[in-house]
Amino acid sequence: MTDPSRRPDAGWGSGDDATTGVRRWVKVTVIVAAVVVLLVVVWLLIGGGGGEHGPGRHG
Repeated sequence: MTDPSRRPDAGWGSGDDATTGVRRWVKVTVIVAAVVVLLVVVWLLIGGGGGEHGPGRHG
Protein backbone atom coordinates (compact mmCIF):
# COMPACT_ATOMS: atom_id res chain seq x y z
CA MET A 1 0.00 0.00 0.00
CA THR A 2 1.05 3.57 -0.52
CA ASP A 3 1.59 5.92 2.33
CA PRO A 4 -0.76 8.95 1.88
CA SER A 5 1.78 11.25 3.56
CA ARG A 6 4.30 10.48 0.79
CA ARG A 7 2.32 11.74 -2.17
CA PRO A 8 4.47 12.86 -5.10
CA ASP A 9 2.78 16.27 -5.12
CA ALA A 10 3.33 16.78 -1.39
CA GLY A 11 5.81 19.63 -1.41
CA TRP A 12 6.18 22.94 0.31
CA GLY A 13 2.81 24.61 0.75
CA SER A 14 0.79 21.70 -0.55
CA GLY A 15 -0.84 20.70 2.70
CA ASP A 16 -4.58 20.34 3.04
CA ASP A 17 -4.87 23.88 4.38
CA ALA A 18 -2.98 25.34 1.42
CA THR A 19 -5.80 24.53 -0.99
CA THR A 20 -8.68 25.76 1.15
CA GLY A 21 -9.38 29.31 2.18
CA VAL A 22 -7.27 32.41 1.75
CA ARG A 23 -3.53 32.31 2.32
CA ARG A 24 -2.18 34.02 5.42
CA TRP A 25 -0.07 36.57 3.51
CA VAL A 26 -3.15 37.69 1.58
CA LYS A 27 -5.09 38.21 4.80
CA VAL A 28 -2.23 40.17 6.37
CA THR A 29 -1.82 42.33 3.26
CA VAL A 30 -5.54 43.16 3.17
CA ILE A 31 -5.59 44.00 6.87
CA VAL A 32 -2.52 46.24 6.63
CA ALA A 33 -3.94 48.03 3.56
CA ALA A 34 -7.29 48.56 5.31
CA VAL A 35 -5.56 50.02 8.38
CA VAL A 36 -3.49 52.39 6.22
CA VAL A 37 -6.57 53.58 4.32
CA LEU A 38 -8.48 54.06 7.57
CA LEU A 39 -5.62 56.07 9.07
CA VAL A 40 -5.41 58.31 5.99
CA VAL A 41 -9.18 58.94 6.04
CA VAL A 42 -9.13 59.79 9.75
CA TRP A 43 -6.10 62.03 9.25
CA LEU A 44 -7.84 63.93 6.47
CA LEU A 45 -11.11 64.25 8.43
CA ILE A 46 -9.41 65.77 11.48
CA GLY A 47 -7.65 68.35 9.34
CA GLY A 48 -4.31 66.65 8.95
CA GLY A 49 -4.06 67.86 5.35
CA GLY A 50 -2.72 71.11 6.75
CA GLY A 51 -2.43 74.58 5.36
CA GLU A 52 -4.60 75.94 2.58
CA HIS A 53 -5.62 72.67 1.03
CA GLY A 54 -9.18 71.63 0.34
CA PRO A 55 -12.34 73.02 -1.23
CA GLY A 56 -12.49 76.02 1.10
CA ARG A 57 -9.41 77.66 -0.40
CA HIS A 58 -11.27 78.45 -3.63
CA GLY A 59 -13.98 80.47 -1.95
